[in-house]
Amino acid sequence: MPVTLFLALSTILAGVLLAIVGVAATGASRYQRAADLAAVSAARSMRDNHHRMFLPAVLPNGLPNPAQLSDAEYRERAEAAAREAATRNDAGEVTAIVTFPGAAFAPTRVRVELKGDLDVDGERENAEIEVHAVAEAYPAASSSAGTAPAVASGGGYSGPLAERQGEGMRPDVAQAFDAMAIAAARDGHTLAINSAFRSDAEQAALFAANPDPRMVARPGTSLHRCGTELDLGPASAYGWLAVNAQKFGFLQRYSWEAWHYGYTAGPAPCSREGNRVSADARGPDGTASGTALPSFVPARYRVPITKASARWNVPGNVLAAQLLAESNFNPHAVSPVGASGIAQFMPATAAAYGLRDPFDPDAAIDAQAHLMSDLLRQFGDVSLALAAYNAGPAPVQACSCVPSYEETQAYVARIMGLMGGVGAIAPPALEVRLVG
Repeated sequence: MPVTLFLALSTILAGVLLAIVGVAATGASRYQRAADLAAVSAARSMRDNHHRMFLPAVLPNGLPNPAQLSDAEYRERAEAAAREAATRNDAGEVTAIVTFPGAAFAPTRVRVELKGDLDVDGERENAEIEVHAVAEAYPAASSSAGTAPAVASGGGYSGPLAERQGEGMRPDVAQAFDAMAIAAARDGHTLAINSAFRSDAEQAALFAANPDPRMVARPGTSLHRCGTELDLGPASAYGWLAVNAQKFGFLQRYSWEAWHYGYTAGPAPCSREGNRVSADARGPDGTASGTALPSFVPARYRVPITKASARWNVPGNVLAAQLLAESNFNPHAVSPVGASGIAQFMPATAAAYGLRDPFDPDAAIDAQAHLMSDLLRQFGDVSLALAAYNAGPAPVQACSCVPSYEETQAYVARIMGLMGGVGAIAPPALEVRLVG
């Protein structure tokens, strides 16, 4: 009898312990989910607000720019989004610690840590809970670079295609979109291209999946085959587009499609004149290239940048934003890993480009432009070229994307944001992912 009672009590005790462990595991899983959602919410806030830090602080009329954010405001918004998400997703009474590892300015990565006592069925337990999650906003538009063909085929438009966000379109349409995207960004909207040129075969596949001509045009009839049509998003930008798109030559084609805009300021869709629109107007990075340098460039370096830009056919805006990010125009800068000078050349790369003294700013800027010219030619996309400048060509070539290195992601996002803020290019559309 004593043995039987002992075994029974042992079984009951084991069951209780397993139940406690199970409840704790379930609670920890619930808190981890809350941390994941909090991190993603913070990264979404960063994605939506990143470009606003690079807008001018003062409007042309001399008044403060309400769309511009400081770095502190940018971080505060992300922190608030994280804490709100943690509260809404049943995290209980825990402390949310939000940090931004990596970049000292314009971070694109966020870490959320939740600490507190385990909450089981509404009662606080002594067991402490500590979970964390990391998310980031990263420049993913370039990961689709090269997916659009160089020349249209398959029915309709048959001329050269310019690529934006992985979608092809007529070159004049691309330039007009650049100008419109820059204006939209200044008003707080980042335009995304969901669809552009489509061949008759692609249209046939869409129609087969949804054979309703009220929703999808029949093959051979869609204006998307002409390279002049853009399906734009997100929905939050529809109001802005309705008011402003016509200023840039775009017309909302159908009253029931708030996203569909066609370009009407150039040759008619699917016309002979449209087929002859030149692709030469594009810069070597595939974007509209302005000639005026941003106001943040010190007077001492305006002539060297202009000369290097002309010599190596690299937009001066790209070189200027890169130098600001690399060294803040400090010709004596030295990084912890040994990169030197205003353009932060590593010794091996400096030797490869004939740069004897990386602390000579004029020579370094010329070598920087030479290197960027080679990278733009190799990758055909400014984001990828910048990533290769920072991380080396090999990891960029391996994935045809901006590698998932924390430093490189932030580097590319910051420079693209700088160029968008000064009207050199449209700011990149950032995407969000959970990374840890």
